[in-house]
Amino acid sequence: MNVGVAHSEVNPNTRVMNSRGMWLTYALGVGLLHIVLLSIPFFSVPVVWTLTNVIHNLGMYVFLHAVKGTPFETPDQGKARLLTHWEQLDYGVQFTSSRKFFTISPIILYFLASFYTKYDPTHFILNTASLLTVLIPKLPQLHGVRVFGINKY
Repeated sequence: MNVGVAHSEVNPNTRVMNSRGMWLTYALGVGLLHIVLLSIPFFSVPVVWTLTNVIHNLGMYVFLHAVKGTPFETPDQGKARLLTHWEQLDYGVQFTSSRKFFTISPIILYFLASFYTKYDPTHFILNTASLLTVLIPKLPQLHGVRVFGINKY
């Protein structure tokens, strides 16, 4: 019996990205970040696009691939404490709609940043490195893998 638990999910972290309006909120958040960076007077448009891409990917990496556990009280006896949010998403099932959305969104942002920076080599290297840091951990082959034991516990 779960006293004080208002949700019906064993682990709400598994379904939060599928909740109503989450994708729109995510896209609006990225757009708001971009507008805020554009409002800073001494940043050029290419710098703003690169900063938007890098900040987005850094946030995505931290919240989806580095932080483990769940912020909710769960009756699963701590099974989720060793899993990142990406590994908990959709109960670990690969290629669901939310996983596809969160895989494609940094790619689209990368294409936009590359286009608006006119493929400048410096921006291109920064944007590509940033993209790879969020795409590689999303690969199904790396589900549950800890490279060199980093973030094992």
